[in-house]
Amino acid sequence: MKVGLTYDLRDDYLLEGFTEEETAEMDSISTIESLEEAITNLGYEVERLGNIKKLISKLATGERWDLVFNISEGVYGMGREAQVPAVLDAYRIPYTFSDTIVLSVALQKALTKRIVSDLEVPTPDFFSVRTEESIAQINLPFPLFAKPVAEGTGRGVTDRSIITNKKELETVCLELLRIYKQPVLVERYLPGREYTVGIIGTGNRSEAVGVIEVVIKGSSDTEVYGFKAKELCEQLVDYVPARGARAERAKELALIVHKGINCRDSSRVDFKEDERGELQFLEINPLAGLHPSHSDLPIICSFFGISYEELIYRIIESARERIKPDNR
Repeated sequence: MKVGLTYDLRDDYLLEGFTEEETAEMDSISTIESLEEAITNLGYEVERLGNIKKLISKLATGERWDLVFNISEGVYGMGREAQVPAVLDAYRIPYTFSDTIVLSVALQKALTKRIVSDLEVPTPDFFSVRTEESIAQINLPFPLFAKPVAEGTGRGVTDRSIITNKKELETVCLELLRIYKQPVLVERYLPGREYTVGIIGTGNRSEAVGVIEVVIKGSSDTEVYGFKAKELCEQLVDYVPARGARAERAKELALIVHKGINCRDSSRVDFKEDERGELQFLEINPLAGLHPSHSDLPIICSFFGISYEELIYRIIESARERIKPDNR
């Protein structure tokens, strides 16, 4: 089976003048090399395709693949993660991970929270700030937490995201609106412990494979799991395997969300405890990072006895279920 590999290489965009933060969601060459090696070791022929523009060029010359392993994040627009899948759908080429609808909705955190609420999974009360004028309409008790509504890898999340008064609220919201040019998600601040759940599979074959607690080190100069902590996680963050009743509850809720919004092949679901110690949904990433030692999903798998190669194998096997003759 011939497998194409689509991705956005961070180094390429840095050379074009993008900043470190602007390229935060993109992948390092070591991630691509690790994926290529794992897929090759599983017995597949792998071709590096690169980003959407390179993919389109190859399609125009008539190239095709039995499956595309897609980790392309895209660059512009709210639907950027869905752009490569949309092109592949047009050519009826199967691919790993979720479809265009799921990728678009999950990136827009306010929309996701509305769906999650309908699934009866607890999530903090929130407000979407679209304009300067709408800031005055927020009627939530302090403290609050503010972040861009459609960013990943902690972009726009700093210690200033924790907001304790109206002046801070206005200042931070205006800054985020100006920098990221998208709505700002303002929600109740959750003071408790933070967890992330790794899921592999699709539909009723989905499995929550493990839970880790995300602990900011005492020596760190940041107190939130934002862009800085994620970039420097080896120095600033401890990942602690979670077991027991709290971990089982996190798995239960994560599976409800994963299946409820129709995620495919894998996802990562984040929770935090409220002031009563109850788990509250933060967000879901249906296109979780896959660096063997730097990304949360492989880290979770490593703690719970799943090797990197097995993780990739299970993702591909989940995707292959969709390309059986009776599913085409």
